[in-house]
Amino acid sequence: MGATPAGAGDLAGFIAGLPKAELHVHHVGSASPRIVAELAARHPGRVPADLEELRAFFDFRDFAHFIEVYLSVVDLVRTPEDVRTLTYEVARDLAGQQVRYAELTCTPFTSVVVGVPIEGYTEALEDARLAAERELGVVLRFVYDIPGESGVPAADATIEYALRHRPEGLVGFGLGGPEVGVPRPQFAPHFDRARAAGLHSVPHAGETTGPQTVWDALDHLGAERIGHGTSAAQDPALLAHLAERGIALEVCPSSNVATRAVPSLAEHPLPAFVEAGVRVTIGSDDPPMFATTLNREHEIAADLLGLDEAGVAELAREGVRASFAPEGVRQRVLGEIDAYEQACLTR
Repeated sequence: MGATPAGAGDLAGFIAGLPKAELHVHHVGSASPRIVAELAARHPGRVPADLEELRAFFDFRDFAHFIEVYLSVVDLVRTPEDVRTLTYEVARDLAGQQVRYAELTCTPFTSVVVGVPIEGYTEALEDARLAAERELGVVLRFVYDIPGESGVPAADATIEYALRHRPEGLVGFGLGGPEVGVPRPQFAPHFDRARAAGLHSVPHAGETTGPQTVWDALDHLGAERIGHGTSAAQDPALLAHLAERGIALEVCPSSNVATRAVPSLAEHPLPAFVEAGVRVTIGSDDPPMFATTLNREHEIAADLLGLDEAGVAELAREGVRASFAPEGVRQRVLGEIDAYEQACLTR
């Protein structure tokens, strides 16, 4: 999977060819309209099978409406073959954006409750992972996510899936869904067990609630990276703590605007994070739902931060460094970024 160097001054072209890592992207939320329409036709219900109707369906009023829409798409994933198809198609899309390594956030609980056996779910993930690396050149790893809206019972189930049916590609344990009314400390025992088993802690926090949720994720869940962390910008002490500890924020600008977590791109706190010395990585979250791509998110970040090609290349390196990739993969991708940047700068 090679990358073609961009011409001088063509930042979008440079980003399109830049080898990169994707650390914040959701399994079901990455289903393209084509795949969603196919699943909707296969499993008729609330989700329209017509592509034009799907675009209107994905027009979110607020975060609560986004969650409602997201869960209706989750309900379309009902068989191991659905799981396998989704996983491989996500990898195919990532490969087209020169992504070399990705940590895909999966929520097994929501598939199991609609009838997918956890054994079939695990086998489907692994089959797709191996095929993606073999056929597409994308190294996939997985994060198992607790759906916060389903509470402690979902957390109980998710940790059991992670420990008793652990896919070989599982590297992290997370927490997503709504934050309001879903306190982080209640999940501390689950994250303790995950971390004891060698999984990394990567919860969402501070997306639609205040900085205290981020503190809770750090203090109670042992967070090693924070998904979104948008409201951390409101707390200088928290920013200083994140910077001192080297804890990266997984920043997804378009998602934050679409869900009304921030009012506009112009008001996004990404520059404040960087100014405070906080490590940041760029993710796409649920890209088809937000009409974006990882490449587009890098373009937005470059605009917000005033980056040139060298700055964007360093942003891509930070994504690799903040990942839980095997050391050999990490060094290979960093080397590819270096080689690509050098080739572009000498054209």
